Amino acid sequence: MATCIGDTMFPDVAKAAVTVLERLGVDVDFPAAQTCCGQPMINTGYFDEAEPVVRAYHRAFADHDAVVLPSGSCAGSVRHQHEIIARRSGDAGLVATVERQSPRAYELSEFLVDVLGVTDVGASFPHTVAYHPTCHSLRMLGLGDRPRRLLEAVQGLDLVELPDETECCGFGGTFALKNAEVSSAMGQDKADNVVASGAEVLVAGDSSCLMQIGGVLSRQRAGVRTMHLAEILAAQESGEST
Repeated sequence: MATCIGDTMFPDVAKAAVTVLERLGVDVDFPAAQTCCGQPMINTGYFDEAEPVVRAYHRAFADHDAVVLPSGSCAGSVRHQHEIIARRSGDAGLVATVERQSPRAYELSEFLVDVLGVTDVGASFPHTVAYHPTCHSLRMLGLGDRPRRLLEAVQGLDLVELPDETECCGFGGTFALKNAEVSSAMGQDKADNVVASGAEVLVAGDSSCLMQIGGVLSRQRAGVRTMHLAEILAAQESGEST
């Protein structure tokens, strides 16, 4: 699943995820009928509006063994929030469908480490990198050290510590719109810590969080770029100058 923000703003992330999966021998399909996981509506309390979106998700992915999402927040929504919408609908068929299909949704690092059983995906990325564990991946999915294990196995990559790494970046979807000043202050704190880490690249598993932090870094001209975990795992840079 490309996710909404991936489809509209960061398509290279979805493409990178496919590259990694196909490199590992996975048969990847992209159902054209996919739309949104429903998280924006659910988080904001629009449960009625979320129901048709949840139904659309489960129709689109009904015939697949697994759904891999390059987003901890979207995977968390499918696994933990879809049941809320299904039970609220009063439709026993939808409840059964969600109970059967939601566990098949995996954040990318989960699928690689837990399902495929790999940490070395054949990537090479000779740069200094800091990792930001996004809130939903950390607190809702409990990804733990899976992304770190994948990064540590990347040839040439120097993984440095990010001060206060578990602190929220301040995006939080509609939180950034409703509480813009607080969100901006949190983003600034996170950006300051990224710069202090000495990293050339900040990596995370959610493009939305990278957009938040990257926006601050860009405006500051900090010289630090942001990349999704999938993009680093897809990379095969030699490190040799030309």
